[in-house]
Amino acid sequence: MHLIPRRLADVSRWFYVLPALVLVFVFVYYPAVDNLWLSLFKWSSFSTRDTFVGLSNYQQLAADPVFWSAAFNNIAYAVVSVIVQVGGGLLLAAALEEFVAARLRGFFRTVFFIPAVMSLTVVGFLFYFLYEPNFGLINQALSAVGLSGLIHAWLGEPGTAIWSIIAMSQWQSTGYVAVLFIVAMQRIPRDLYEAAYLDGASKLEAFRKITVPLVHEMTVLMLIVTISGAFLVFNEVWVMTQGGPDNSSHVLGTWLYQSAFLNDQLGYAAAIGSVIFVITFVVAVVQLWLTRGRTVEL
Repeated sequence: MHLIPRRLADVSRWFYVLPALVLVFVFVYYPAVDNLWLSLFKWSSFSTRDTFVGLSNYQQLAADPVFWSAAFNNIAYAVVSVIVQVGGGLLLAAALEEFVAARLRGFFRTVFFIPAVMSLTVVGFLFYFLYEPNFGLINQALSAVGLSGLIHAWLGEPGTAIWSIIAMSQWQSTGYVAVLFIVAMQRIPRDLYEAAYLDGASKLEAFRKITVPLVHEMTVLMLIVTISGAFLVFNEVWVMTQGGPDNSSHVLGTWLYQSAFLNDQLGYAAAIGSVIFVITFVVAVVQLWLTRGRTVEL
């Protein structure tokens, strides 16, 4: 008598998750598989027939120096973002919680969070003018303090363009990550800190032995989001340099866009898209695997 209601209950659970599963399949998995299939063809927006070329697009990709330069830029973007956004965001959050008066914390959280809600296009144009070689604030400030030798055309030189864009991105995102760490820190029982201080622990020791382990889940989430985002970056680069000068600041996203919509190499662009998907998927899986089953040790 109880089997029928139980079975109905088991089936009814699927009705709650079915809309989400359909949306994920339609807008994530199907496009990824379809893009992989399209990467095996040579086609353009003006062609009436698609030509099957197998792995030819991937062979062209492997021999393309701009692709490897773009991939290096994405890797540099990811490394800097992990250090500055995740590492710096954690330290900033701890400093705000431990060394700033309670009445001022809300103000500083707002100040650090404001850049995250600004449009990427607006921020890109803002830094575009800061980096302007003739009247930009950065070069003007360097000249005013006697460091004229450090003046550059920041977005106009291959050696500085991508690093200037990366610096801008860190300014915008670090405060957002810090606020998320603050949320995680506020869930830590204060009794743990009080007990540690009574045992003679310093604030640095409490941070290392209590805060860092207990915000572990947030740290893993931020690592996944930051690294994946570093391989999906597009707006900042396109607004500020469009991949120039001399293709030196291209990332995979902008090179995909240029290949598809400016060079009309849609099959080749699909191959780049498949590479981006594989990279972000592998990064997420590896990070989840490395952090599985960890326990907090105090």
